[in-house]
Amino acid sequence: MSELMEGKVEWREGMTFAATSGSGHSITLDAAPLAGGEERGPQPMELLLLGLGGCTGMDVVSILRKMRQDVTGYEVQVRGERAADHPKVFTHITVEHVIRGRNLSAEAIRRAVELSATRYCSAAAMLGTVAKIEESYRMIDVATGGEVKQATATAMSPTP
Repeated sequence: MSELMEGKVEWREGMTFAATSGSGHSITLDAAPLAGGEERGPQPMELLLLGLGGCTGMDVVSILRKMRQDVTGYEVQVRGERAADHPKVFTHITVEHVIRGRNLSAEAIRRAVELSATRYCSAAAMLGTVAKIEESYRMIDVATGGEVKQATATAMSPTP
């Protein structure tokens, strides 16, 4: 059975909009000054990147919990390059997972990131039809300060 999601975006003034999700959460959207905005909130395309970060982050945390990894800190850094011409879609996105913890398994982290990128993250599946998405991770042992950085396989690839 499919899931229906909805929301409302209401113009306030200038290029500022109030967005409310179907679950009742609100956020202010605005444009950059060059586009007539006043930077009162994130730009819609920034929200797409943040949505991707949140989507994959929730997947990875859930998977690592099931693998009994002792994660003490986690962040997802996202960066997107946009086309020069309209509609200025994302053409290349990098996602870096920075995981801190104790006695972490590099293989468990690699697998969690891979599963999110290729199977579970809906945002990656959608954005990956247009943009090349590359995933990597950094694993930091909080006891020793040791760090391992790895690149994983490209997530979704644009359809030819």
